[in-house]
Amino acid sequence: YNLFKTRSSKSLEKQIPWLSKQNGDAPPPKFETDEELPAGRFFDALQGPELEVLKDSEDLLLPLDQKWPFLLRVPANVFGVSIGLSAQSLLWAEIHDASSLSYLKHVPNGVLFALWSIGVFVHTVIFSAYALKCVFYFEAVRREFHHPVRVNYFFAPWVAAMLLALSTPKDIAKRLHPWLLGVFMGPVFALEVKIYGQWLFGGERRLSKVANPTTHLALTGNFVGSLLSHVVGWKEFATFLFAVGLAHYVVLFVTLYQRLPTNETLPKELHPVFFLFIAAPSIASEAWEMLAGSFDYPARLIHFVGLFLFISLIVRLNFFRGFRFSIAWWAYTFPVAAMAMTANRYGLVVSSWLTDAMTSFFIFLSVAIVACVLVLSILHAVLWGTLLPNDMAIAITTHKKKKSHSQ
Repeated sequence: YNLFKTRSSKSLEKQIPWLSKQNGDAPPPKFETDEELPAGRFFDALQGPELEVLKDSEDLLLPLDQKWPFLLRVPANVFGVSIGLSAQSLLWAEIHDASSLSYLKHVPNGVLFALWSIGVFVHTVIFSAYALKCVFYFEAVRREFHHPVRVNYFFAPWVAAMLLALSTPKDIAKRLHPWLLGVFMGPVFALEVKIYGQWLFGGERRLSKVANPTTHLALTGNFVGSLLSHVVGWKEFATFLFAVGLAHYVVLFVTLYQRLPTNETLPKELHPVFFLFIAAPSIASEAWEMLAGSFDYPARLIHFVGLFLFISLIVRLNFFRGFRFSIAWWAYTFPVAAMAMTANRYGLVVSSWLTDAMTSFFIFLSVAIVACVLVLSILHAVLWGTLLPNDMAIAITTHKKKKSHSQ
């Protein structure tokens, strides 16, 4: 497994020969990790949920019949768990503050604190595990950053942190300090400059080729950041982030709708992340309400876009059946929670039995989805030990295996 170790670790083993002998791994070919993998190579070699299953015609750099070290099996998309639980915490914090539903107006503070604490704990554990992966297996992290799907999950830990900041119980902090915005939004902005630049200037990672539903995660951070900016008092920066997010969302929306010939087709098992289509407009609607001071017509228009996309998804239930559980299922949680938030906001300004029914539906759907996915995750992690299998996405070869002429 030296192939994916951080260079400083490999340099240390070169200086101290007995370390590499003790490890027992033969020195790997240098070109296999030094070469940057093009986006098309991932599509050629992988299939399945989140492009993580190796095709039969491909080889791996690591032994498939062995269980790899834990850190190598922690993928970037595990942050989907963090963002799903964080969104649930914010949903109930907003319901506690204001709701058109009389039976939800008195949510106990203990429930809010419990949800927030669970979100903070899970996010801290996942973030710490991935930070250790960056320290010890940076080459594996570098490959994930070049992965056309996984790269979008590098936004998720910071988005989850901002959601947790927004849902902080009043007993812990009555107001949020601006330094939180710098700590959490700074990495998001740095990633945006890097990735949006690749979209703009074309090349191997142009948007028309790598765009997929998880790309919405690269945009949602702008709208969540806009919410946090407004809360800490940076209203102009909140407007700036909203403008950047909206401009790129329109471009991404059109790109995905067109299904350009240059865009790689995603497999059936990736369809859970299609729910991310409704995350961006839902959060954007709430961000606009914060900027405008009311849930006015622009906020409602954006909300209705998300609502229509949700209806378009649920009428195609066959897209979401017939595949095994994986971390990809957490893609259901954040968008539905975001939809419940905006439905609650809409119900406050347009009060009727229909809006109350819609708000109730989205809230209970969000709770049911999180509960089911959380229970399944615990069962797969503790009982069956299948939640984090060998991550084949990081171990594909740089070049496609050559066919033997003798066969």
